[in-house]
Amino acid sequence: MALRFTTAGESHGPGLTCIVEGLPAGLRLEPEDLDRDLARRQLGHGRGGRMKIESDAAVVTAGLRHGRTLGSPVALQVVNRDYANWEERMNPWPVDAEVEEVHLPRPGHADLAGVMKYGHADVRNVLERASARETAARVAAGGLAKAFLRALGVQVFSHVVQIGSVRVPEAQARDDLGPEDFAAVDKSPVRCLDPDVSAAMVEEINRLRKANESLGGIFEVRAFGLVPGVGSYVSWEERLDGRLAQAIVSIHAMKAVSIGPGFEMAGRPGSEVHDEIFWSPDAGWSRETNRSGGVEGGMTTGEPLVVVGAMKPLPTLTKPLRSVDIATKEPAPALRERTDSTTVPAAGVVGEAMVALILADAYRTKFGGDHMDDVLAALGAYKERIDWRR
Repeated sequence: MALRFTTAGESHGPGLTCIVEGLPAGLRLEPEDLDRDLARRQLGHGRGGRMKIESDAAVVTAGLRHGRTLGSPVALQVVNRDYANWEERMNPWPVDAEVEEVHLPRPGHADLAGVMKYGHADVRNVLERASARETAARVAAGGLAKAFLRALGVQVFSHVVQIGSVRVPEAQARDDLGPEDFAAVDKSPVRCLDPDVSAAMVEEINRLRKANESLGGIFEVRAFGLVPGVGSYVSWEERLDGRLAQAIVSIHAMKAVSIGPGFEMAGRPGSEVHDEIFWSPDAGWSRETNRSGGVEGGMTTGEPLVVVGAMKPLPTLTKPLRSVDIATKEPAPALRERTDSTTVPAAGVVGEAMVALILADAYRTKFGGDHMDDVLAALGAYKERIDWRR
C-alpha cells in the first residue's frame, strides 16, 4: 500500500483542498496535528501582510471519524479568509464586472513560461496556482504523515542555517542534534538554533528589505527514529534520496538539495566521507559518524536523516525588475503584488511536510497493513529480524 496525496486550489481563490490516500485505519489524530504546522508555516521575520490577514486551519471533510482514520482517503480544506476581497477577480463563475488582466510577468516566476505553455492571455491564470500559497495544503497533508510517523517512533524537524549572506559558521554546525534540540526552534524569529546568528539574520532581512530586495537561504530537515532499509536500491524510482530530492525541489523557489553535506563531500577524500561500521554484543549495529546524512544506496541507514534545501530569493520584488507586457510587447516593470521579504523559515516547515510525506509512503510501502496494529506488528517483526535495538 502506497501513500499519495494531491492538492488543488489557487492563491486567492475560495480555498485549498488536499486529499491523502493510503493511511491505515486506526491512526489517532487531533486537530492540533494539522493546525500546529499550518500556524508554524506562517512564522518568520520578513513575512508580508497576508500573514496578518489569515490564520490557517484545516477542515477535515472525509476519512476521519471521532479522531481516528478509517482507511479511506482523507480530504482536507484550508479556507482562504481573504477571498471576500478577491471574489470578483477569482470567482469560479463569470461575474458582472470588468476584471483587469495581468500582463506583466515576473522574472524568476512561472508567469511567462506558464502563459506560453497554457495559452493564457492573463498572467493571473498562472500565478495563482504557481503561488507558494499552495504549500499550505502540503503542510496540512504533512501533518497527517507526521502523525503516522510519530506512531512508529519517527520525528521530523527543521531549522534554518542561512538567510542571505548570514550563515551558521561551519565550526558551529552540529552533527549531534537530537529531537530535544528543536524544542524551542520556533521561538527564534527566523527558526535558527543559534541565538547570535538568528539576530544577525534579522538584521540582514531588515537591511535588504529597506533596499527593496528579497532574500533566499538554506534550511535543514532532520528525521529521527528511522529503521535501516527504508527505500530501495533495486530501481531508480525507489531510491529514497532521489525521491527526497524531488520532493524538496518541488517546493516553490527551491533551487538545490543535498542529503547531508552533499556538496562539501565532493571536495573531500573518501576516508572523510564514509561512515565506518561497528557491531557490539550490547549495542548491535552502529556508526560513530553520519556523514551520509542517513542514506546509503537509496536506503536509510538508521542514523538521523539530514536533508538540506537551498532557496532562491523570492521573485516578487517591491522594486520590480524589468519585464515586457505580454499584450503590447512593450518594456515595463514586472508585476508587483503583496509579497514577503523572505520565507526561508516557512520553507523549512514545508520541507518537514514533504520529507514526512515521502517517509510515510516509504514506510507504508515496506510494512503495509490495513490497520495501525498491522503496521506496528510488521515494524516490530522487522526490527527483531535485523536485530535493531534503537
